[in-house]
Amino acid sequence: MMTDSTVARFRDRIDLGIDGVEADVRALYRDLHQHPELPFQEFNTSRKLAEALETHGFEVTRGVGRTGVVALLRNGEGPTLMLRGDMDALPILEQTGLDYASCATAEGVDGERVPVMHACGHDLHSSCLVGAAAVLAGMQDCWRGTLMVVGQPAEEIFGGARAMLDDGLYERFARPDIIFGQHNMPALAGTVGHIAGQAMSAASSIGVTIHGDGGHGSMPANTVDPVVIAAHVVTRLQTIVSREVPPEETVVVTVGKLHAGTQGNIIPHSADLEINVRSFDNALHARVLESIRRIVQAECDAGRSPKPPEFRLLSETITLVNDPASVDRVRTAHAAFFGDDGLFEMQRVNGSEDFPYFGNAAAGGFGGDDIPYVYWFVGAVTPERWRETPGQGVMAKMAHLEMPHSPYYNPGHDTALRAGIGAMVSATLAYLGR
Repeated sequence: MMTDSTVARFRDRIDLGIDGVEADVRALYRDLHQHPELPFQEFNTSRKLAEALETHGFEVTRGVGRTGVVALLRNGEGPTLMLRGDMDALPILEQTGLDYASCATAEGVDGERVPVMHACGHDLHSSCLVGAAAVLAGMQDCWRGTLMVVGQPAEEIFGGARAMLDDGLYERFARPDIIFGQHNMPALAGTVGHIAGQAMSAASSIGVTIHGDGGHGSMPANTVDPVVIAAHVVTRLQTIVSREVPPEETVVVTVGKLHAGTQGNIIPHSADLEINVRSFDNALHARVLESIRRIVQAECDAGRSPKPPEFRLLSETITLVNDPASVDRVRTAHAAFFGDDGLFEMQRVNGSEDFPYFGNAAAGGFGGDDIPYVYWFVGAVTPERWRETPGQGVMAKMAHLEMPHSPYYNPGHDTALRAGIGAMVSATLAYLGR
């Protein structure tokens, strides 16, 4: 593989820069991990990021898209490059046993008190974002242009990217020429994975209420049973993938919630479902959503539902499609920094992100041309654990390891932190380096 000459020239400078910030980044990571915050509640997290970035000479604005942070470092004429890290945590009870494990709780979406944990590694992402910004601030003689650092809230509910864009991210600050993001994965720490084109799925979660006419369980003929209608809906939805989606496409339709009634001898007045859809093609995704509406309505008609079903869009995001030419350029830069042995080929991930809204002009609502972006994956498993894990190849080993959103997930050791910083810095220098 060809190596990037700019990154190769500055490799020692990057390592020295990481050495200089490593202790502060480690402390920040542990602080964020111990004090996680739910989506759009990242008040202390965003404050800590903003204060850290200000110490390195960035122009920092707080409260963008409610709790987001935008920091600019202008360093002469040149392109504008955006580095994005997410900040929010999940309502999960941590079970890692770490001495800095979270004991935090917060008010959840239903008003109840829930445990909170950084089970997806957004604390790692935020810490690496600050670390990369600090290293690049100390290397201003090596690059030219504008560095735009974005701490994004509410990725877990697919709300933060659009909130920042709707709050004038590109109009108020700068419209980037290229956007970078990264996510930790249970791969070997110190390695980085890439995939061009379709990388992560579009996702939609839909709430559906099916109306019936309840009554006594002994007299079903005097009722309209929404449970029976819902059962037919669940079964019929499975035919979308098997009978309406071309076999070469990947689509998942899951009914993850079905709730009705209070006890066995009462036919309820309604049934509630939550349906999750994932795919890698935005147009196909829209057709699947329309099929769901058609099937639900038809089953309600067949079951004599007294009024139309109600549909609620709970969350959504679009397909993440990495720009192939930019992926090649970033991969080359990472090869120069990590070596060819430090790279792996990532397969498509059926998980989802709201990161692509930053680059998709139509979906992001900012107009003009799309902005190319690259989203890569940073390994976060210790060498000892990796050697003990069965399987041949990265993806085979991943199948045996805790994934993000597990209460046991723990990506934040020193090697992963250094790799996350180095990946961002080397990719940035490939575009802004002089």
